[in-house]
Amino acid sequence: MSTLLELKNIGYSYHSLHGETVALRDISFQVRQGEFVAIVGPSGCGKSTLLSIIAGLLTPELGTIAVNNPDGTLHYPKVGYMLQRDHLFEWRTVYRNAILGLEIHHMLTPDRLEAVNRLFMEYGLEKFRDKRPSELSGGMKQRAALIRTLALDPQLLLLDEPFSALDYQTRLMVSADICKLIRAAGKTMIIITHDLSEAISLADRVIVLSGRPATVKTEMAIKLSIQDDTPLAARNAPEFQQYFNRLWEVLTHEA
Repeated sequence: MSTLLELKNIGYSYHSLHGETVALRDISFQVRQGEFVAIVGPSGCGKSTLLSIIAGLLTPELGTIAVNNPDGTLHYPKVGYMLQRDHLFEWRTVYRNAILGLEIHHMLTPDRLEAVNRLFMEYGLEKFRDKRPSELSGGMKQRAALIRTLALDPQLLLLDEPFSALDYQTRLMVSADICKLIRAAGKTMIIITHDLSEAISLADRVIVLSGRPATVKTEMAIKLSIQDDTPLAARNAPEFQQYFNRLWEVLTHEA
């Protein structure tokens, strides 16, 4: 797989009247085309800040982000961003929530709308397109939010703990389902999670950040010897517990 993004020595600080708080220091890693990368680290270490920098919402004070598109161009990849909550508007139907991004970007073309309709069919939401968000389960809301994100056909999906608001059983099912759908769409994904089991079961590679100021403590490629490569099956792989123990040791050990 070719490299899509390369972060080089990224640094970022927050400034206030009380002084400077360094959030990120010397962050460097690559993301390959079609790869799923999970980022874990202590609470408050700067994971969301890093994701906002990758999304282009914040500008790093130090370092650069290099782009290497498969077609040889240097344009920044189109980014889709899913937050911790679905942020669906109650005064709009599920379908009108899904096409909101297309409306904002003046992209309500027949091809785009056809793609949205196809996603509603594939994700089992066709019968709920005229419902209000309050009439949907938590898992359905996350699927609707994913359709809204995919409607703009992003190259890179950024997920900031998108399943944290769900109960445990729903979280297991929805995270597995949504990541399977993202893989089927051939997208590249970076997900932030506090759940090591979730990171191991969903990602091709896990990046562990230190406490603030965040640095990269380690990167760990995940290779599980299972025939069924679904996230739920991954939790039963013989290597799963070993990966969990190694990540936990790195995460909790401060030099």
